[in-house]
Amino acid sequence: MTDLAIPQPKPWVMGIAPYVPGRSKGDDGRVLVKLSANENPLGCSPDASAAFIAEADMRRYPDPGATALREALAAHHGLDPARIIYGTGSDELLHLAAGAFAGLGDEVIYVRFGFAVYDIAARRVGATPVIAPDVNYGTDVDAILACVTPRTRVVYVANPNNPTSTLLSRDEIARLHASLPGDVLFVLDQAYAEYLSPDEDDHGLALAAEAPNVFVTRTFSKIYGLAAERIGWGYGAAPLIDAMHRIRAPFNVTAAGQQAAIAALADTGFVDASREHNTRWRNWLADEVAALGNHGITAVNSATNFLLVLFEGDVSAEYAYKALMEAGYIVRWLPGQGLPHALRITIGTEEETRGVAAALRRIVTGA
Repeated sequence: MTDLAIPQPKPWVMGIAPYVPGRSKGDDGRVLVKLSANENPLGCSPDASAAFIAEADMRRYPDPGATALREALAAHHGLDPARIIYGTGSDELLHLAAGAFAGLGDEVIYVRFGFAVYDIAARRVGATPVIAPDVNYGTDVDAILACVTPRTRVVYVANPNNPTSTLLSRDEIARLHASLPGDVLFVLDQAYAEYLSPDEDDHGLALAAEAPNVFVTRTFSKIYGLAAERIGWGYGAAPLIDAMHRIRAPFNVTAAGQQAAIAALADTGFVDASREHNTRWRNWLADEVAALGNHGITAVNSATNFLLVLFEGDVSAEYAYKALMEAGYIVRWLPGQGLPHALRITIGTEEETRGVAAALRRIVTGA
């Protein structure tokens, strides 16, 4: 007897569009200047590199509780180390939130033009994604609240937002939380929080310290420059953290990664220099794009380490994307996220930022 049956994936899994990472090579295989993944152009702290290298014993499993890292984070931010969870990048934590608190028959809300992982995390557990309309490429609190139903279990908000770079105020974050039902988990994704000035802080960590239904996620992949090690962390009420620990992968942050993160956290000078570099060259690039406004391109006001550049004139985003590759630069074209008319451009080194701006000017003006 021949059995032709084969294992069948769950239908909701097959509804997932696989995550597409930022590229580093052109269509012809050339290595290009990579401005597609929002990495730190200054690299990472030399102290973090030294700590990583010093952790040479690869025979032993890492501390499963990431105790020293949690204590360092708690001391740095004024938090309770017992309420800190850690993961393989903040992506794992976003998945843990959906995995612990949503499932078949439930709904998960995120904003249009939100981070692609939210949709994946929702569908992975069989929940139904519900997309709230945006307002001028930013998060619309009223639109999110209008989507809430008795089936809503999780609401994801990135602040600042990726891929649009917009920022919600502290008051709007507080209003959103205050208006959500108590049994809805509010996940506040703060991957780019360290790029903000103190007066831009949305006070998400303070909210998570007080509220039983708020979970804040952060990462060492952006301003700290440790993207290769994939280290994220989150903070919330003890019952939330307990539930997510039950499904967290064991030993999910390497020993070297834990030491590098501790050293990176302590090197505030490097973080300050990275923020200052980013602010200077982000503003410079925004001015360069604004100068091309007569050619139909504009940049969304940014609170992150990238610009979202809109192409609404004769030159399309797709054409500019391919032309920039020819010029030696890879950026992020976003048709899969509903932004076929936009490019997301990471702020690079001074040389890289000046170079991509000059290439963009040539492409748009034809000069």
